[in-house]
Amino acid sequence: MTSFDDRETAFENKFAHDQEMIFRAEARRNKLLGLWAAELMGKTGADAEAYAREVVKADFAEPGYEDVVRKVSADLGDKASADEIRAKLEALLPVAKGQIVDEV
Repeated sequence: MTSFDDRETAFENKFAHDQEMIFRAEARRNKLLGLWAAELMGKTGADAEAYAREVVKADFAEPGYEDVVRKVSADLGDKASADEIRAKLEALLPVAKGQIVDEV
């Protein structure tokens, strides 16, 4: 293999790793959002964890996070607006990334 092929392979591996980390961070962010929303709804323990998993699954409906916002907004009703949920999503992403980095 030439050095060009080695570089190409290294860039492809880095891209794949970066994409996996983004996916994991977004899934973790959604779980944290689910736990936050569960707390607002008065859920604790296993019920809160189950709700957080539902929120993570909701993100697979369409690209982006609006599917998550719609689900949580509908579930919370007047406890939080869609804008508050979006703000919480943005605030939780760095927290999720930090947790993942600490695990690695």
